[in-house]
Amino acid sequence: MTAEGLKFGAFVRREREAREIGLREMAKKIGVSPTYLSKVERDEFTPPTEDKVRAIARIIECDPDELLALAGRMPSDLADIIKRAPVEVSALLRTTSGMTRDEIARLAAEARKTKGD
Repeated sequence: MTAEGLKFGAFVRREREAREIGLREMAKKIGVSPTYLSKVERDEFTPPTEDKVRAIARIIECDPDELLALAGRMPSDLADIIKRAPVEVSALLRTTSGMTRDEIARLAAEARKTKGD
């Protein structure tokens, strides 16, 4: 499931409709008004808060980190990690900037092994 150049709202709408979830039903599940959700899906409003984006991700069975990125938001747990070691984490991220997704995934897997997860 990819956004394929879609904006946040258009992607959410496509995925919601693909799962045959009504606008009112989705709005109720995430705790917003149908009018608000409709405007978000039409990209008339900015994407909702992190907790609402995560709720949407669960409903449309999408990776929450990918949906947060599409919404232009950083997961709050990452901000906390960066604050604990800003120099080291920044260096790590800059080092990975030229790597492919597969290379980064392998690096993450190695880090998990080292950490013992």
